[in-house]
Amino acid sequence: MSNLACVVLLFGYSVSLKKKLLLGNILISALTAWVIIVIYLCYLNSFYTSGAEIDPNINVRFTRLALLYAGFAFIISIIREVIKDMEDREGDERYGCRTIPIVWGIPATKVFVGVWIVVLVSILAILQFYVLQFGWWLSALYCFIMIIAPLLWVLKQLSRAGNAADYHRMSIVIKAVMLTGILSMLFFKFY
Repeated sequence: MSNLACVVLLFGYSVSLKKKLLLGNILISALTAWVIIVIYLCYLNSFYTSGAEIDPNINVRFTRLALLYAGFAFIISIIREVIKDMEDREGDERYGCRTIPIVWGIPATKVFVGVWIVVLVSILAILQFYVLQFGWWLSALYCFIMIIAPLLWVLKQLSRAGNAADYHRMSIVIKAVMLTGILSMLFFKFY
């Protein structure tokens, strides 16, 4: 049933929501986060259908991880979607879209994206100080180098960006951050 709902929502997005102020961005970001939640629900379902008992400590830890990764997916997708809107501003304007850069203007849109980057970097930095208490130096170093540093680079470039090529470069870096964020799950296999 949820797959059908996703298909209907994506169809609605392609037909009209991508032209609406912030609604399309939120929908795509929510669907991206939903992927993480679905994986978590499948994990839980596998225990219930197998009759195995779930260790409450592992269940709580896995729930927290699922929520953290879903939150990361939502925020990083919002950032990428809005940067992509800045890149596509001229074309969107021709087709009557009402994206954030068109309605609010580029300066306000840069502030919007910048605030989300600062929020994400702050959350990630706090989490790294938390995991350092467990001696997870390698995962913290990975996060600082592969996720936080590129986000800070995008934040710096955001203030200087002025054309589609600048926004495209930032979009590529955000995609790389999405990938490295997903790959960070591998560290939990070893801890």
